[in-house]
Order: sequence, then structure tokens, then C-alpha cells
Amino acid sequence: MAGEITNATQTVVPARTRVWLAPVGTAAPADATAAMGAGWFSVGLTTEDSLKFQEEPQFETIKSAQSDFPTRTFQTSDSATVEVDLQQWNGRNFMAVFGGGTITEIAPAGGTGAKHYKFTPPRIGGRSEVAAVLEVIDGEKMYRYVMPRAMQMEGVQNDLQKAKEATLPLRLAVQGGDDTEAWYLLTNDPAFAPPA
Repeated sequence: MAGEITNATQTVVPARTRVWLAPVGTAAPADATAAMGAGWFSVGLTTEDSLKFQEEPQFETIKSAQSDFPTRTFQTSDSATVEVDLQQWNGRNFMAVFGGGTITEIAPAGGTGAKHYKFTPPRIGGRSEVAAVLEVIDGEKMYRYVMPRAMQMEGVQNDLQKAKEATLPLRLAVQGGDDTEAWYLLTNDPAFAPPA
């Protein structure tokens, strides 16, 4: 049909998602399918319904006596957040969820047996930023949300209930700057080709 505007191949079903973190300044992947380079680590398993990316611009309006509608609207700020619930408990994930901190090996009582470890959360002013990449995979189509700087900026609530999975809530706020893009998307989806 001439002039068809619907195209089911342009729908996205996130069959697989992955979350990668790295120290700020780590080289981001060059494209949507390049291997993640040195310095990046996967947070591993996440709950199937928790991964969300939200971009939220803020606006102000000017109202005038000559109009019932705003006569001008302008953007005052922007923000973007990522939230996901991690299923794997390990040192790197704990540090990501709490915004940093330290892990040290401690001697077990009695001096024998398996190794023991101590996690200490960061002090006020000691939270560290991370770089983040969210991968969304739908068949051959790959999408990567790249955030050069992000910070865990929410409190952590662990629900520790019998017979219920305990997850780690990662809540990242994208950070910006004059010298870098706050976030961007890489994809191999042909639907993103610029119009001819």
C-alpha cells in the first residue's frame, strides 16, 4: 500500500538486557556491537522487569496578558536516571549500589577457616561516579545507552524476607558537563538511518 506508515519491524522487545559499569574515563564501546573493552564489568543477573531508563527535561513558561496560552516556553534543566535491581551479590555490585566504599579481608575468629570480608560504605562526600552502558538486544538489533558519568544518588533498601529473593537496587543519576555528552545511544538498527 502506498504511503504505508506502520512497520512492525520497528517495534522493540528487549529479549536480553545487560548492564555494564566501569570507572569514569574508561573508553566506551565504539559502536553497538563492539566488544566491551578493558575496565568494564557486567553486573550480571538482574530482575526481568526492573531495568528502566528515564529522561526528564524541566521547562518554564512565560505568560502574557495578550494570550490564554504561554507565549514562550524554555527548557531550564535536564536529567536522566537508570534503575535496575541486581540479583548477584558480590563486592563490585555492593560498591556500585552504595556508591563506593571499601572491601577488606579480615581474619576469621580463631584465625582459621574460610576467608572473611568487611564492606564499609563511603562517608559523606566519598561517593564515586561510574560510567555505565545499558545494552538492549532484540534479535539482530542492538541498542546501547552510554553514560560517561553517573552516580548512585538514592538510598538503599534491602528487603530481607524468608522465601523471597533479596536484590540490590542500583539507581543511577546521569551527570553532565560542558566537555562531554551526558548520554547517547548507539545502535545498528537500520530504522535509525538519517532520512535521505
